[in-house]
Amino acid sequence: MALMTKLNKACFAIRAMKPILTLKVLRMTYYSYFHSVMSYGIIFWGPAHLSNNIFRIQKRMIRIITNKSRRDSCRQVYKQLQILTLHGQYVYSLLMFVSKFRELFLSNSDIHDRNTQYNLNLHHPSTNLKLVQRGVLYSGIKFFNHLPISIKLLFKDPMHFKIKLRSFLLEHSLYSLDEYFSVTPNETYYTNTI
Repeated sequence: MALMTKLNKACFAIRAMKPILTLKVLRMTYYSYFHSVMSYGIIFWGPAHLSNNIFRIQKRMIRIITNKSRRDSCRQVYKQLQILTLHGQYVYSLLMFVSKFRELFLSNSDIHDRNTQYNLNLHHPSTNLKLVQRGVLYSGIKFFNHLPISIKLLFKDPMHFKIKLRSFLLEHSLYSLDEYFSVTPNETYYTNTI
């Protein structure tokens, strides 16, 4: 896969430059040379089975930047560096797509006027087609509906929604998409980023 080749080349380049760069510059280099390639079009290929290979390369890159060994966990390092994991970046990009094109989505409160606990959720169109269920729009609704209420409330305020969503995903440092769905959706998530 061409993406894996490009990311492996980025790992090699950053490993070569590492002795002469500070951590701050390494982090900036990561974003410009690795992250930009990794996140391009991620909402379309993020849930694919090859994403686990990309995630391994990303962890290798994080270990290069921080001098960690292959056996060390990177979960806390992602938080310290304020870098989203591949899976966190997929969720972030997908939900930013939903936020940017919110006119494409109906909320449950648009469908009916009853006051329920799911009024903030986006309306799921009913379909049995796997192709549609794997698509960006359907996945975006599914991931949005699982957000904590405190983040859903900011949906119409794109700037605060973006900040709080990123903070939430950094806090949870997702190693898989299943981890995202294991977070209790109705938990109240407070952060002082607003």
